[in-house]
Amino acid sequence: MKDHITEVRPRTLPKPKGFSYAMEVKHGRVVFVAGQVAVNAAGAIVGRGDLVAQFRQTCANLHAVITAAGGEMTDFVKLTIYVLDVADYKKHLHAIGDVYRESFGKHFPAMTLVGVRDLFDAADGALIEIEGFAALP
Repeated sequence: MKDHITEVRPRTLPKPKGFSYAMEVKHGRVVFVAGQVAVNAAGAIVGRGDLVAQFRQTCANLHAVITAAGGEMTDFVKLTIYVLDVADYKKHLHAIGDVYRESFGKHFPAMTLVGVRDLFDAADGALIEIEGFAALP
């Protein structure tokens, strides 16, 4: 964990697995990252119909944004994941977890998974969108 970010662990809740209940930002600046989908540099959706491939590209896009702001993936303190099909997400949870660790290592910010009826880019094939907040020193 970085010096400017600390995990908040309530004693009255079970130990979180793969997320944190809360993250405290002790100092620094906050970067608000807009929802990212699985688009490549040409603006085309990557991994049509493949949630794991789209998760990988979405993480790569998060990385591109946070790097441009001067940060790292481990600076994220909150992620919200929007998916069109929660059951499909759960079905691929192990593979998604592998991709997650490739991008974030063992850093687990506060996270929320939301099943949605639609995404702005769903008509183009997007299955997932991730937005977040990062705290940079």
